Amino acid sequence: MTGAVNVAAKGILFDMDGVLVSSIGSVVRAWRRWAELYKLPNAETFEIPHGVRAKDIIGTLLPDVDVQTAVQVIEDIEVEDVADLRVLPGVKPLLEGLPPERWAIVTSSTRRLLLARLGAARLPVPERIISGDMVVRGKPDPEPYRRGAELLGFRPEECVVVEDAPSGVGAGKGAGCRVLGVLGTHLAEELHEADWMVESLEGLVVKEKPDGLELRFSPVA
Repeated sequence: MTGAVNVAAKGILFDMDGVLVSSIGSVVRAWRRWAELYKLPNAETFEIPHGVRAKDIIGTLLPDVDVQTAVQVIEDIEVEDVADLRVLPGVKPLLEGLPPERWAIVTSSTRRLLLARLGAARLPVPERIISGDMVVRGKPDPEPYRRGAELLGFRPEECVVVEDAPSGVGAGKGAGCRVLGVLGTHLAEELHEADWMVESLEGLVVKEKPDGLELRFSPVA
């Protein structure tokens, strides 16, 4: 670890899965069940790219199917399977202490799935959300984080994105935001584009200032 750093920002844009909650068990089970329904080879070991919209995954895998129907199927399976969803360290007190107008969630999940997971985790639901079904182009395209900054009323460079996946880090940087990478689902070398990296959000302290926020954390060297 290096010494603590202070970062000034107007707003924070959080990814959800792998940053706020861990739903990896549900994701693996749900997508393998979906792969079996759609008769994909090796369905029992099927793996999906993390941080990418279901719509984009399915469109690549099965370009000839009705994507909207296939997305509805995987969404239904994932919404029903939240049994082992886990809130990640430091997240609940962090979100509960943030001014509501200063943060948003920007996720590749659909809005329905996002609300189901936040509800199961008993986490605050932000006033401002950009979900995967609200954008034309999902991560790694910069559109989601650009839209998130607009939703808060700030310029992208005034926002800090908090991400755990390479696709999300790339989206945040492409939008012009600074990015705080959270280790866990990916190795540090996979998040090399991030401005800083931390082991978890447990050590992140955010203070409200007259002109915005101050983030204090000890980045991984």
